[in-house]
Amino acid sequence: MKEIAYEVTNPLGVHARPCALFAQCCVGFKSAVTVSLHGKTADGGNVLELLALAAAKGDTLQIRIEGEDEEQAEKALTEVIVREFNEKKTAALLKIAFFGTKDYDRTFFSELTKDKGEGTYNSDIKYFTSNLGPETASLAKGYDAVCVFVNDNVSRPVVEMLHDYGVRLILLRCAGFNNVDLQAAAECGITVLRVPAYSPYAVAEHAMAILQEANRHLHKAYNKVKDNNFALSGLLGLDLHNKVAGIIGTGKIGVCMARICKGYGMTVLGWDAYPNQALEDEGLLTYVEQEELFKRADLISLHAPLFPSTYHLINEKTIALMKDQVMLVNTARGGLINNEALIAALKKGKFHAVALDVYEGEDNNVYTDRSDIPITDDITARLLMFPQVVMTSHQAFFTREALQAIAFETMENARNFNEGNDYGNAEVKAQ
Repeated sequence: MKEIAYEVTNPLGVHARPCALFAQCCVGFKSAVTVSLHGKTADGGNVLELLALAAAKGDTLQIRIEGEDEEQAEKALTEVIVREFNEKKTAALLKIAFFGTKDYDRTFFSELTKDKGEGTYNSDIKYFTSNLGPETASLAKGYDAVCVFVNDNVSRPVVEMLHDYGVRLILLRCAGFNNVDLQAAAECGITVLRVPAYSPYAVAEHAMAILQEANRHLHKAYNKVKDNNFALSGLLGLDLHNKVAGIIGTGKIGVCMARICKGYGMTVLGWDAYPNQALEDEGLLTYVEQEELFKRADLISLHAPLFPSTYHLINEKTIALMKDQVMLVNTARGGLINNEALIAALKKGKFHAVALDVYEGEDNNVYTDRSDIPITDDITARLLMFPQVVMTSHQAFFTREALQAIAFETMENARNFNEGNDYGNAEVKAQ
């Protein structure tokens, strides 16, 4: 066990930004980190609990680190404390128009931006429940930045309107940027910053969860038992052990999914436009050509970005290469799958299980309660009619750790823009 005693010297106390940096550092270690003050204890990896300690100047924080990597954690956390817990030079207040706001967004972003002044994020957020689009872009008039998500419309007309209203920064609180016209942003001199990674574990774990729900018919089993029906008819699944998993896209999320599949006892094949030799060297997976992966895989999991080269990667031709009774899961981008080809194959019984957290044409449904409205979207209605299909509403990212990381990274991007710091790999530009 390692212990750190830190006396707070900042006149603002331990405010939101240091708490966020400390929490994100803790999340990267296996060791348990607790922070105690005045009889209260907080989980070091939970920014909201750290803020609730309300550490003021003169208080002494007792930090306890216990676990297999406690020495590395102690060193990293000490560096964060020394580097970030003291006063910083104040930059100008950054005004942000935040679109598509949900309650869970406010929970984290409001806490991180409530402090103003030295060393803080020094941002002021105006929350709008409506999504960004041509009809709502005028709400951003007078703001320095807009903060948007995957279902906001940041097309050329919208970008040009934002420019006219004085917006200089588009903050994406997500990794994907296919909904942004990057060329228009470049022409208008607007910087576009994203969150390259927030919690690859959240997305990969959700991919396996909904895949297993579809494979083992857990949604049907739950409803049957609720109706006092304990028969097993219609619930037959397949073992994943000794099957072949095909991972399309071996970035951070794809690697997490590969490790999960490996844990199930599966043979893992991978395809990526830029193969990572280190993954083969450690024995995690074997890279093969797309055609071989489609032919051999019993489970295909999509984790590739959406580019012209990957648009409709799953189509009539590639589906024909797949085994009968193959399983398919998509937590990446809807446009990777041609819906018409998928539906045609489902009608023929090609798939044992299909699990979709995203699908092309989902935009009008995502994060919207339509429980009392008839489904008018043809694609959604047709996909829902197949018993082997499980659909969720773009929620693979939706864990506490991921929301915390998204808020932290987004506000770090805002601060870097405001203070003229390096953007790292957060900036996205037109190719």
